[in-house]
Amino acid sequence: MNLRRINELFWGNSVALAWMWGLGLFFSVQMTFMFGLKGLLWFALPNATGLALFGFLTQIVANRHSGGQESLAIFFNKFAKPFRLIFYLYQLLAIGLTVFALTKYLFGPIQLFTGGLNALYLGMCVFVILAAGCLFGEEFGIQRIKMAHAILGLVIFFCIIRLFFGLWPESGPLLDWSSTGSGEWEGPNLSGFAVPLLVGLLVGPWLDLQHWQRAIQIHRENNSIRTSYLFGGIIFFILLIIHGLFASWVMSKSGLAGVGTAGIDGFRYAHDIIVRYLDRLDDSVAGMLPTAYFTFLGICALTTIDSGYIALKWFLGLNFAKNENILLGMIPKRVLESPIPSFILVGTVTLVALWADIELEYFMVFYASFFVGYASLAIARCFVPNSQQPLPQIRMFSLASISLVIFAFGYCTAANALLILGSLLPLVHVIWLVFNADLLRVVSAKAGEVIEAASEIPAIRAITKTANVVAGSEVIAPQIHGNHGIAGHFEDKWFVYSTIATYADTNSVGNVYFGMYGMYVGKTRELFFNAAMPEFDLKTTKFYILTRSFEHKFIREAREFDTITVKIRVADFNRKFCTLEHQVFGSDNELLGKGKQSLLFVSSRDYSLLDIPPEVYKAFMPYL
Repeated sequence: MNLRRINELFWGNSVALAWMWGLGLFFSVQMTFMFGLKGLLWFALPNATGLALFGFLTQIVANRHSGGQESLAIFFNKFAKPFRLIFYLYQLLAIGLTVFALTKYLFGPIQLFTGGLNALYLGMCVFVILAAGCLFGEEFGIQRIKMAHAILGLVIFFCIIRLFFGLWPESGPLLDWSSTGSGEWEGPNLSGFAVPLLVGLLVGPWLDLQHWQRAIQIHRENNSIRTSYLFGGIIFFILLIIHGLFASWVMSKSGLAGVGTAGIDGFRYAHDIIVRYLDRLDDSVAGMLPTAYFTFLGICALTTIDSGYIALKWFLGLNFAKNENILLGMIPKRVLESPIPSFILVGTVTLVALWADIELEYFMVFYASFFVGYASLAIARCFVPNSQQPLPQIRMFSLASISLVIFAFGYCTAANALLILGSLLPLVHVIWLVFNADLLRVVSAKAGEVIEAASEIPAIRAITKTANVVAGSEVIAPQIHGNHGIAGHFEDKWFVYSTIATYADTNSVGNVYFGMYGMYVGKTRELFFNAAMPEFDLKTTKFYILTRSFEHKFIREAREFDTITVKIRVADFNRKFCTLEHQVFGSDNELLGKGKQSLLFVSSRDYSLLDIPPEVYKAFMPYL
C-alpha cells in the first residue's frame, strides 16, 4: 500500500470516528433492543452508505470546479452562505447530543457519584467532556487530526478485542437474525422508522461541518475524497455492527427481564443496557471489561467533540473574518471566532436536557425531519443548475418546523404514517422548489420577451416612462419633488442628487464616459456628507474620511443631455469601516448602474487608523 492510500485510510478512520457521535454510539444499541439485528442492519447500512456517498459526490464537486487543490474550499465559501445558520445549528446539536448521551447513558447508570450532589457532579462531567474536546481540538487541528485519531482508533481496536475475548466465549450464536428485539418496545415499529432512517441518514453528512472541513483538507492534500470516505463508511459500519452485537449478546443473557427504563413518553429505552450489565458484574468476573467498554465510548465521543471544535473554529473564522455588521463589530473578533461561547451554549442545553430527563430520540427527531429539507436542497444546489435561486428562508424554516411537529407527534403516538410524512414532506418541498424554479425561469424568460416587445408600443412606453422596474434588482427609483435643489435632498434614507450630462462627460461615440459615473457618485457622496455633517470643518477636524474600496456595476448607458440622478445611503458599518451603497438612474428613471463603497477613518495628525468617530455615528445613524 503506497503512502497516498495510507493517508486515505487514516482519513477514513478519522471520518468514521468523527461520525461515531451519540447517534451512532447509543442508538445502535437501542435499535438492537427494539428490533434485533435486522433493526441494527437497517440503521447501520444507510448510515454508512450516506457517509460514503458524501465523499463520492463531493469528489465530483471538487473536480468540476476550477482552483486545483483549493477548488472545493472556493466552492464551499460560496455554497455555504445561505446555509450558515443551519450549518451552525446542526453542528451544535450534534455536539450537544453526544455530550448528553455520554453523560446520561454512561455516567448516569454507573452512578459515579451518589448523594444529593449527583446533579452537580453530572454537570461537572459535562464540563470535563466539553473541556477535553476543546483541549484536543486546540492541540491538533485539522492538519494533524488524522494522526491523533489513528492512535485513538488503535486504542479502540484493542478495547474491542478485549471485549470479544471477555464476553463471547460464554455467548450463544454470534448472529441471531431471528431475534426481533427484547419484546418490550411499544413505540413505532420498524416500518415507521424505515423511511425516516433512510432519508435522514443518507442526507445527514451534507450539513455537517466536520465532513466539509475534512473533504476540503483531503482534497488539499491531493488525496481522494472518494476513497477516504469509502474507508470511513466501511470502518463506521463495522463499529456500528460490533456495538449492536454487544447489545444483542447482553440481551441474550438470562436474568435481564424488564430491561430498559421507561421514558416520559411511556416507551422503554435501553441505550445504557451494556453499561448497566458491565457495572453489575462482579470484579473478579468483569476484570478489565468495563474499562475497555467505557474507554471505547469515551474515545468515540471525544473524537466527535474535538472534530466539532475544530470545525466550528474554522467555520466561525470564515464567516466573521470580513464581517462589517455594526452590532457584531462591537464584540471582540477573537470572541466571535472562538468556539468557546458555542460550547458554553451546548453545555447549558445539555444540562437542561438532563434535568428534563428526556431521551436521545428527542434530539434525533431534528435529523429525521427538520434538517432533511435543508440537506436535500444543499445537495440539489451542488448538482442541479436550476436550484440556484435565492434560498426561501421563511418557507424552508416554516415547513421544517411543521415537519418536526408532525414527526414528533407521530413518534409519541406510535403513528407510523406521521413519522413517514414528517420525513418525506421536506423532501417533497425541495423537489417542488427545484422544478418550480425551472418553470418560473422559463415563464420569466418568455415574459421578458413579451415586455420587451410591448415596450416598443408608444402608448405602453408612455405609461412605463416614470416607473421602471428592473427584475432581480432591489432598487428604488427617485421620486418627483418639484424643482431639484442644487445641493441635493433626502428621500427617506436616500440622499438624492441630479445633474445633466453634457458634451464634456461623453466619449467619442456620444455615450457618457464610464469614468464619469464614479465622479457623479463621488460628488453625491460629498454633498451627502455636507448635508449629514454640516458642522464638519476640514481645518479643525481630528479625522479624515478616506475611501477603502469602490465598486460599480454598469447596467445601461446614458447620453448627452440625459438627466443623471444618483441616490446614496448608509448600508452598514462596524467599529472601523462604513459601507455606502449607491444607485444611478437616467432620464426615464431607468437604472444605469449600482454599487457600493467602503470608507475608513484616519487621524488628521498622523493618518493612523481610527474607530468610526462618534460624530460620524451620530450623523449617519438616521440614514442606516
